[in-house]
Amino acid sequence: MSSVLVLALTGAGLILLGLHALIVKVHLLRKILALNIISSGIFLLLAGLAARTPGGEPDPVPQAMVLTGIVVAVAATALALALLLALRSATGRTRLDDDNGQ
Repeated sequence: MSSVLVLALTGAGLILLGLHALIVKVHLLRKILALNIISSGIFLLLAGLAARTPGGEPDPVPQAMVLTGIVVAVAATALALALLLALRSATGRTRLDDDNGQ
């Protein structure tokens, strides 16, 4: 098995695992972690695409996209955690429960 295939399968597995956690989990911190797992899977897929050039040299464009994506993911995680803290201080809850008036 080539390293590109390993990167692609691991990335796809991380994306599926993150999507499952994003749909199933109710706690907001776990949803934020699920989004980080999804972004890690996408980064692995892009790194695998960067290694697929026929000349043997990796393509710098997907590598630059991965580096930029890591910076954006860290900033989005910080924003999400700040919003989670604001929600907890305002409501005392960290879950997105169904509020049907019950």
